[in-house]
Amino acid sequence: MLAIAVLALLCASASANAIQARSSSYSGEYGGGGGQRFSHSGNQMDGPITAIRVRVNRYYIVGNLYNPNMSDPGLQVRYGKVWSDYVGGSQGDLEEIFLHPGESVIQVSGKYKYYLRKLVFVTDKGRYLPFGKDTGTSFNAVPLHPNSVLRFISGRSGSLINAIGLHW
Repeated sequence: MLAIAVLALLCASASANAIQARSSSYSGEYGGGGGQRFSHSGNQMDGPITAIRVRVNRYYIVGNLYNPNMSDPGLQVRYGKVWSDYVGGSQGDLEEIFLHPGESVIQVSGKYKYYLRKLVFVTDKGRYLPFGKDTGTSFNAVPLHPNSVLRFISGRSGSLINAIGLHW
């Protein structure tokens, strides 16, 4: 009887690991070439995405070299209660949106040319959260698997945000 219980527990654990592996996916990288790579992969351990800050100017989503010492973010995400390091610049207007408790990002669309120009986050509560200017080549990213949400972002940054990748 104990052997059957142990076998059932091992099967359940293996199934949970297989489900997690199948439910992860990646969309991107959207944008132009160049810039230094950044990733918020470690931030997902702080919790789900709860807020987003984006600095925009007349034409682009602003960034500078990946520099956690800059005071004004070009792109920054809050995971749980902890803000990520940011890909930061100080030019343009800072826009900040907080997700409601239990709300998650389920779709990201945007526009780019040589740099990221627009981002639109869509939540599972039906909110549409736009940042930036409506010009350039369009992209639309959704998770590969049902019931997945945006877990973290990555990308490349130079004097502006060059490109973004979305991890579900």
